[in-house]
Amino acid sequence: MAANGNAEFSFAKHGSARNGLSKIQTQKNGICHDDSAPPVKAQTIDELHSLQRKKSAPTTPIKGTEGAFAALSEEERQKQQLQSISASLASLTRETGPKLVKGDPARKSETAKGHAVHHHYHAPTISVSDSSLKFTHVLYNLSPAELYEQAIKYEKGSFITSTGALATLSGAKTGRSPRDKRVVRDETTEDDLWWGKGSPNIEMDEHTFMVNRERAVDYLNSLDKVFVNDQFLNWDPENRIKVRIVSARAYHSLFMHNMCIRPSPEELENFGTPDFTIYNAGQFPCNRYTHYMTSSTSIDINLSRREMVILGTQYAGEMKKGLFSVMHYLMPKRQILSLHSGCNMGKDGDVALFFGLSGTGKTTLSTDHNRYLIGDDEHCWSDNGVSNIEGGCYAKCIDLAREKEPDIWNAIIFGTVLENVVFDEHTREVDYTDKSVTENTRAAYPIEYIPNAKIPCVGPHPRNVILLACDAFGVLPPVSKLSLAQTMYHFISGYTALVAGTEDGIKEPQATFSACFGAAFIMLHPTKYAAMLAEKMQKHGATGWLVNTGWSGGRYGQGNRIKLPYTRKIIDAIHSGQLLNATYKRTEVFGLEIPIEIDGVPSEILDPINTWSDKKAYKDTLLQLGGLFKKNFETFTNYKIGKDNKLTDEILAAGPNF
Repeated sequence: MAANGNAEFSFAKHGSARNGLSKIQTQKNGICHDDSAPPVKAQTIDELHSLQRKKSAPTTPIKGTEGAFAALSEEERQKQQLQSISASLASLTRETGPKLVKGDPARKSETAKGHAVHHHYHAPTISVSDSSLKFTHVLYNLSPAELYEQAIKYEKGSFITSTGALATLSGAKTGRSPRDKRVVRDETTEDDLWWGKGSPNIEMDEHTFMVNRERAVDYLNSLDKVFVNDQFLNWDPENRIKVRIVSARAYHSLFMHNMCIRPSPEELENFGTPDFTIYNAGQFPCNRYTHYMTSSTSIDINLSRREMVILGTQYAGEMKKGLFSVMHYLMPKRQILSLHSGCNMGKDGDVALFFGLSGTGKTTLSTDHNRYLIGDDEHCWSDNGVSNIEGGCYAKCIDLAREKEPDIWNAIIFGTVLENVVFDEHTREVDYTDKSVTENTRAAYPIEYIPNAKIPCVGPHPRNVILLACDAFGVLPPVSKLSLAQTMYHFISGYTALVAGTEDGIKEPQATFSACFGAAFIMLHPTKYAAMLAEKMQKHGATGWLVNTGWSGGRYGQGNRIKLPYTRKIIDAIHSGQLLNATYKRTEVFGLEIPIEIDGVPSEILDPINTWSDKKAYKDTLLQLGGLFKKNFETFTNYKIGKDNKLTDEILAAGPNF
C-alpha cells in the first residue's frame, strides 16, 4: 500500500507481534514525512499559555524624541505610564495614588513579572489605609478581543451574538439621566456658562464635586483591576483632546474604545498626561445625603480640574455625551464651533451638515452611498474645515432591519457593543423588535465599519447647512432657503414635532424645541453658538436650508408624511447646487423662501397651502405653530450678542411675524 508515494507499507506474513496482530513494515522510498517535533519549550501549562500569546512590542516613534515617553527603555516607559495612571487615581486627602501593576489579576504568573508602581507621592504615615496596602491591576488599552474575554468571564449579561457582536446590559439605567448631571460653578465657569432658566447646566460646588470624586476614586482603588483607556477626541490633529477613561467594566472600556479615536502605537507611547479624565464608578451609588444629590445617580463635570465623575449609572452613553458637553466648552474657547450634527461629503469635496432631533431623518439622510460619511453625530468647524469629534457611531437599534438600514445592520459584527438587546438563548440571533429591556437599544461600533466612511474623518468647509424638522402640524414647506438671520433663529429654536398620545386616546402633534438641536449638551448660551455658525457660514459662503420631513396636506392624522424619495430628491438638489439657481417665493407668517419647482418633486407640495383642502384650518394651524415658536424664543430674547443689541434684533425679526 502506497502512502503519498514516499513510502510503502505492508503487513508482514511472518513474525506476528505479541498481541497477535501483524507487524507493519515500512520501506523508505525517497523522502518520508516525519510528523514528530521537538517538545515545547515550557515546563508548566502557564508557560505554554504564555508562549501562545506573542508580546506586542511598541514601535519606535518616527519623529524621534517627541513626547513624554520617547527615547526611553520599555521598562522605563511602562513605569512612567503607570505613574501617570496612579496620579490620576490619587486620593487628594491621602496624597497618594494606588499601587499599580499591569495585567489581569487572574494571570498571576504574568503580572508578577510586571512593572509595579507603589506610591506616586511620599505619603505621611497617617495616610496609610487598607487600599494603600494592595495592588490594583491596570488593564491598559486592551484590544476588543481581550475585552470580550474579560466581559464574558466576569460580567453577567455579556454574550456573543450570532454576528459576533458583544451583547451587554447597562443595569437599571438604560438611558441618560439629565436631571442628575451637574457642572461645578466656580470662577472659571461663573461668567462663561449658561445658567438659569432653560439651561441644561445644573450647578454644584467644588466641595461636593470633590466628595463625589473621592467616593469614585476610592471605589475604583478598592477593586482588583481597573480598565484604563487613553484615547483622543477630534480628528483635526491641531485641535485634538487627549482623554483618559478609568472604568470598572470591560463593557465600558470597549464602548469607549469604539467611540473615541483610537491612537496608533506611536501616539500611545507619547500620550503623556491627559487633557481630561473620566472616573466611571457607575456600579457604585453616590451618597444621597451629599449636598445637591437628588438620587443615587450623579454625573459631575469639573471644567477647572478637567475631570468627570460618574456614580450610580452604568449606561455608557453618559461618557460619550459627557465628553461632548466638555467639547462644547473647550472648542469655542479656541474659536472652534462644536456641533450636534451629521456630516457627509460629495465626490467633489462639497460638505453638508445635517441638524435634526430624533425622528427627523438625520441619520437616514446623512448616510448616502453616493457621498462619504465624515460622521453621524458630533463635529467641529474650525479654520481648517470640519472634523468628526468621535471615532465611532452610536446607532439606535429598535426595529432595525437590513432593508431599511443596511450600513448599521452590517456594522454589527465582532468588536461592536450591543446594549440591552434581546436575543434567542440558543442561536444568539438578536430580535431588534423586542423592547423587553428597553426601547433605547443601541449599537456602538468604530466608524471604519461603515463602508463609505472617510478616514481620516475631516473635510473642507461646509457648503450647505441643513436643518431638519419633522413637522407633524403639516404647515412647514418641504424645503426653504434661509437667510443668515433665519438660520440662526431656527438653529437656536431646534424645532421638531412629535406625535404624543393624550389621555383620551387622540393623538395630537406636540412641538419640541431643543436649542442648537442638542440643548442637553451645550455649555454656553445658544446665541453664542448661533453667532459662531453665522460667522463661519458668511466667511465660507455656506447656505442654510430648512427641510421638513414631516407631514403635508394636513396635520398628523389628516395629512400624509412627505415621501422619503421626495425628500432625497430635495437633498440631492441642495448638494448639486440646483436650488441655488431656483426661482423662489415667500410664505406667510414664517417668511420662508420656497422654490417653485424641483426636479423629481411634485410642484404642488412645495407650498404647503396647496396641499390643504381646508385653507382656514391651514392658516389657523400656521398661526398656532408660529405662536409656539415665539413662546419658546422668549427664553433667549433678553440675551445680547456683541457690543450692541443689533444682531439679537435681527434674529428676532427672522422669526414668525403676525
